[in-house]
Amino acid sequence: MVETTRHTADVFGFHSGDIIQEWLWDDDVDDSIREGIETITGEDLVDEDYDSDVDGVILWWRDGDDEDALSDTIMDAATVLNEGSPFWVVTPKPGRKGAAGATTIENAAKTSGMNAATPQTVNADWNAVRLRAFGKGR
Repeated sequence: MVETTRHTADVFGFHSGDIIQEWLWDDDVDDSIREGIETITGEDLVDEDYDSDVDGVILWWRDGDDEDALSDTIMDAATVLNEGSPFWVVTPKPGRKGAAGATTIENAAKTSGMNAATPQTVNADWNAVRLRAFGKGR
């Protein structure tokens, strides 16, 4: 189980010592993803009130939340993100309760000045989409 959790968290590209900020945590998030990230970094995740620079972001998003609010949250989270650091939107997989619409994350990313990559499966119930500032590659 620990090895599987670690492998899943490796997808995010975080490293030992990285400070990762978590946005929109709620009771429905997958703790194994969170624990895997904390195992890799050796650091506790910090919440959205953390106001120093961070080395990565995970933002939990569910359908039914306002797409404009997602754009605003992406822009807020990007303000403390070190340039070029991983930024991920984690959402329930299609067919699961709370799964984001096919274009929701892509549209919100564009509005925020970012590109959305192809979703990656991080476990049976959650996908993650990496965001990058325009012009920063795939």
